[in-house]
Amino acid sequence: MVYFKKMGTTQILGIVLGITLVSPQLLNAYAVASGAQPPVWDFGFVQIKMIGYQAQVIPAILAGLVLANLEIKLRDIVPSYISMIVVPFLALIPTVLLAHVVLGPLGWKIGSFISAGVYKGLTSTLGWLFAAIFGFSYAPLVITGLHHMTNAIDLQLMSEMGGTNLWPMIALSNIAQGSAVLGMIYLNKDDEEEKQVSIPALISCYLGVTEPAMFGINLKYVYPFLAAMIGSAIAAVISVGTGVMANSIGVGGLPGILSIQPQYMLKFALAMVIAIVVPFVLTVLFNKKKIRLKSLNKVTS
Repeated sequence: MVYFKKMGTTQILGIVLGITLVSPQLLNAYAVASGAQPPVWDFGFVQIKMIGYQAQVIPAILAGLVLANLEIKLRDIVPSYISMIVVPFLALIPTVLLAHVVLGPLGWKIGSFISAGVYKGLTSTLGWLFAAIFGFSYAPLVITGLHHMTNAIDLQLMSEMGGTNLWPMIALSNIAQGSAVLGMIYLNKDDEEEKQVSIPALISCYLGVTEPAMFGINLKYVYPFLAAMIGSAIAAVISVGTGVMANSIGVGGLPGILSIQPQYMLKFALAMVIAIVVPFVLTVLFNKKKIRLKSLNKVTS
């Protein structure tokens, strides 16, 4: 909706387009990822799979770009006295068709390619290196929505390896984001207004919901987000390097230890300590560095 607003196009059309991508008549994206066969629209000369794109950001972005640009071009062509009736119809119908025939499957393929890369990386001899990359980049994946594809990878790992070493890294990333917020609470301990936002975000993050912490605090200041990514990467290396496995997907954040196989709980606890301490310390250090740079700028100006 923000994109449509900035483009100066009709936001209600974006809502309608979104509904067509997640309609309950379409097979849920998670079911498709688990191997379910979707029904099809049969037009005789072509068949289109009835797949919903719940939690799929790439198909929505591609479809939104097409709709917004198509609407803008049509408004330049169609006379203003019939624009209100003609433009929404001519913009929305082709976009919906493109979304289900081309853009949706293309976005799905991109997400699947990323999923396949994650699986191969985790099961290779360089799993520890991949863990560092995944731990560092998981938070940006959350921003794009691509992190939902990891559910299918977790299920595949559980069936082939008797557990998943991917999900513990996700829980550690959640903890790291929360610990960066904890650092900001420490730095702003005298700012009551800031604490009203930070403390609920911290609690939510430690319980597995990172969005309030990421969008409300860490991305706002940037350096806490980077500190969390570094801490997450180190903790992920510890987790994968020590062979930590989870029985299944569970609640992220601190309660995540309950999903860890008993023989790995102490090792995961060590990784949790890393995910708590490193982002907190780095956030404080980055803040001091930031202040020092500001002071130098004032002296030289």
